[in-house]
Amino acid sequence: MQSQDKFCPSCATTLHLREVFGTQRPTCPQCQRVIYYDPKVAATSLIERSGEILLIRRGNQPGYGLWSMPGGYVDRGEVVEQAAVREVWEETGLKVEVEQLIGLFSEQGHPVVVAAFATREVGGLLVAGDEALDVGFFPIDRLPEMAFPRDRLILDRWQALKNNT
Repeated sequence: MQSQDKFCPSCATTLHLREVFGTQRPTCPQCQRVIYYDPKVAATSLIERSGEILLIRRGNQPGYGLWSMPGGYVDRGEVVEQAAVREVWEETGLKVEVEQLIGLFSEQGHPVVVAAFATREVGGLLVAGDEALDVGFFPIDRLPEMAFPRDRLILDRWQALKNNT
């Protein structure tokens, strides 16, 4: 149970874990309300320039100091594609347009679902934003240490999509 979810949002009774549909879930013994945790959605962008991929060196956890594609959480009520564009701007100073969904990526036991997009650079000036220690373009066959296992999956899927067009 997450620490902030100690009491039922309907009747304020202390929640207890109970098996519901094969999973231990916080449940109210008074009103029987089951609490379902929603996943967090993030958007990331793959930007290619002259055969190289744009990466940011992460300035926060998870993956502090490691490299990843620019991205971040989608705000409530925000369109996912707009979040991808916003995150690129905030982290790199570049303006991009979404070209194609590469795919949705999730991992067992991890609460984040990542929507990865192929984007096209349309302006701006490359500079490390507040959440990036550094930014740069790298040859796809000589990438620095990546922050997340899904990064390689996103790159592989993107290359497969490129080869099919």
